[in-house]
Amino acid sequence: MSETVPVRLTVNGEDHVLAVDPRTTLLGLLRDRLALAGTKTGCNQGTCGACTVQVGGRRVLSCLTLAVTADDRSVRTIEGLADEDGTLHPLQQAFVDWDALQCGFCTPGQIVSAEACIREGNAGSDDDVREYMSGNLCRCAAYPNIVRAVRSVAGGA
Repeated sequence: MSETVPVRLTVNGEDHVLAVDPRTTLLGLLRDRLALAGTKTGCNQGTCGACTVQVGGRRVLSCLTLAVTADDRSVRTIEGLADEDGTLHPLQQAFVDWDALQCGFCTPGQIVSAEACIREGNAGSDDDVREYMSGNLCRCAAYPNIVRAVRSVAGGA
């Protein structure tokens, strides 16, 4: 059995200090240790984007990211987007308004990725959104409405 290592991280504004197996993924830490089930386990190979979170403001695939690499860093998950009073983040509301979800499985990763896409200035056109969101797959094929939702928040719809 491996020895554990301490990991300090701030998840959605809340500080945590945890002892983790060095092989623990960030996805495993979020879901299993912190009970943040919004981040989904999809392919576990980094190809579907369902596990997308932000570490230090940058999008990462949490299934491929070791928890120890988030030491002393800030992590933002889908649970960290809405206001404390429950008011949805503008992207969450746009996904509802534009019917940009069907089964909803990919939605958390899509929204977390879309927030970074807009913040990074990569939502200037439909083609830009499609390019920068290409790592997030939707089996229900809600892509046209996802693009509309993202562009509506980015100011382009």
